Amino acid sequence: MKEEVLVLGGGFSGVESAIKLSGLGHKVTLVSNRNYLFIYPISIWIPIKKKTFNDVSIPLEKLSKKHGFELIIDEVEQIITKESKVVLGNQTLTYDYLVIGMGMHKHMAKGLEHTHSICGKPEEAVIIEKEIEKIVKKGQGKIAIGFGSNPNDPSATAVRGGPAFELLFNFSHYFKKKKLKDKIELTFFAPMPEPGKKMGKNALNKMDVMFEHYKIKKQVGKKIKRFEKGAVIFEDDLKLESDLIIFIPGGDGHLVMEKSDLPLSEAGFIKIDDRCKVEGIDQVYAVGDITDLNGPKWAAKQGHIAEVMADVTAYNIHHRIKGSEKRKTYHNHLNIVCVMDSGDGAAFVYRKADFDIILPLPIVGHWLKQAWGFYYKNTKLKKIPRVPGM
Repeated sequence: MKEEVLVLGGGFSGVESAIKLSGLGHKVTLVSNRNYLFIYPISIWIPIKKKTFNDVSIPLEKLSKKHGFELIIDEVEQIITKESKVVLGNQTLTYDYLVIGMGMHKHMAKGLEHTHSICGKPEEAVIIEKEIEKIVKKGQGKIAIGFGSNPNDPSATAVRGGPAFELLFNFSHYFKKKKLKDKIELTFFAPMPEPGKKMGKNALNKMDVMFEHYKIKKQVGKKIKRFEKGAVIFEDDLKLESDLIIFIPGGDGHLVMEKSDLPLSEAGFIKIDDRCKVEGIDQVYAVGDITDLNGPKWAAKQGHIAEVMADVTAYNIHHRIKGSEKRKTYHNHLNIVCVMDSGDGAAFVYRKADFDIILPLPIVGHWLKQAWGFYYKNTKLKKIPRVPGM
């Protein structure tokens, strides 16, 4: 009788875990609270009408049929590892092995309801699209885009910076094509004095050049006191007025973890070892944003790291079931990789412990990011072969 592996979460880490484990011949059930996988890195193009919601979504039912795992659409309410049990909204499941990849929640800020986020609920991308359309029809306006942090978990910050920068650059290019670039004011804001620092010194130095090129104003280094309708209020009561505020908060631990018996960091993330096994709990693993990513201070929670962790977890579970001593670690794969799209090109950003680079890719960079979106979606659906290591 096959041992049953239960995977929680329909995002990058959860889906990749289910695909890899199923591919290794295991009986896998994936639980997700939505019926599609949302491809966040290319959702930046929804607000400017380059992509539709369906373009950046993959139905989980299609993935389950292609890869042979079972699928349950339901909410996870509680995890009880002492009883090898997961309580859902409509049923309770048991497991032999558990993989938790449910993502993270927002680090809350006062007045957050007056903002929108490109990294929050998927449907917010469509709301932002409608708000941009209103400003374009009006022919003028102010847009403020920023990101925050979680002081208790620095790894949940850097991943939030890239999409904010990409929106700014894409909006600038979009408004230029609409001949509205001088009539719509774009401002970037962040509470830290050097936003983007985690990408490395080279990338940080280049950001000011890019802001100037795309005519983007900047307000950084002041803590955010609160958000109001039409304004960001900073600690010294400086007021940044805006017709549309897009804010990407830092990450906080998933709320379900508060009701579960898992070891958590101060910020509420699941503590794991370098093999993705949950500390002190046998046969339970955690992957992606929900984890307390242990590594260098510059380490960031990104989609490709989530998939690396999924691969490591699948490998380790598989060899444990086989009785083999073979194991993998995700530590030697820690890096920051980003193709920072601007609509008219991109910048390739790469950082490791002792090396960082930012490489401008005019025109071709935008094509590369589009090609990645096509590759990601179609390899998941098995329409084209996957390149080993990607």
